[in-house]
Amino acid sequence: MITRAQHGIFKPRTILNLHTSTNNSISPLPTNSVNALQDPNWKLTIQDEYDALIENKTWELVLRPSNTNVIRSFWIFMHKRRSDGSFERYKARLVGDGAGQQPCIDCGDTFSPVVKPATIRTVLSIALSKSWCLHQLNVKNTFLHGNLEETHAPRAWYKRFLDYVITLGFSHSVSDNSLFIYKQGEQVAYILLYVDDIILVTSSDELQDSILHHLQVEFSMKDLGSLNYFLRISVIRTPQHIFLSHHKYAEETIEKAGMSSCKSSPTPINSKAKLNITSGNPYHPTQYRSLAGALQYLTLTRPDISYVVQ
Repeated sequence: MITRAQHGIFKPRTILNLHTSTNNSISPLPTNSVNALQDPNWKLTIQDEYDALIENKTWELVLRPSNTNVIRSFWIFMHKRRSDGSFERYKARLVGDGAGQQPCIDCGDTFSPVVKPATIRTVLSIALSKSWCLHQLNVKNTFLHGNLEETHAPRAWYKRFLDYVITLGFSHSVSDNSLFIYKQGEQVAYILLYVDDIILVTSSDELQDSILHHLQVEFSMKDLGSLNYFLRISVIRTPQHIFLSHHKYAEETIEKAGMSSCKSSPTPINSKAKLNITSGNPYHPTQYRSLAGALQYLTLTRPDISYVVQ
């Protein structure tokens, strides 16, 4: 038998690459910043966050004071999704590690007021009854807009926003500090603020355009158009109704609890259960609190479960 090798004939060896990839594949959440920088999608997102920090002059480089507790920072990565659960964009944020703060020394009232669920339902009901415009905005790099006279960015951002909308003729509600009201003759507008998410309700298109212009000149904002998805709530509007749905959020909560395969029940509580200290498996307090908080938030669109949750 005469082989090719005996005649000096060699065919190049082709190694098949069975790995398939598409431009639409989603990069998984990185475990740390080093891994993130090795992925072009996350690297681009990190660069955008860094550019925003530099543009807003977020920090000044100083020598470390000997008597100061230093709060370290770390990266948070997440996938932003639309109301139908489809992927929208990558999001990376550089945040301070609040666990390193010392109560009454370098942290106090660090929270920012947020609009109440009852306020959201009330304002949307008014808008529906009067056929007013509903618009949605998102503030880019929210806390970077705060003028820091202290070390608490959330409250600084709220005060900056409050001070500006007052110059436009707004005042905040007595019952809800995150509801801002504008009234000039027949012109009426409401702003609902939840950290970086904003609902703008106006009595006319002209007033809406005017307020949008002023807000976008003062702050870096993303115009999301007509209200359709707010705080993980899907909003469907018809001439007669506004339907609020937490469907995707409810599914995620059930999955987080490990109950995706459970059967539904018309009464969401076991009235015959008898609990004692030795029955069942121990449940981690952190996970329990997380699920309880998730169910409390779900009552915004599902008041029928309020009694059981509370």
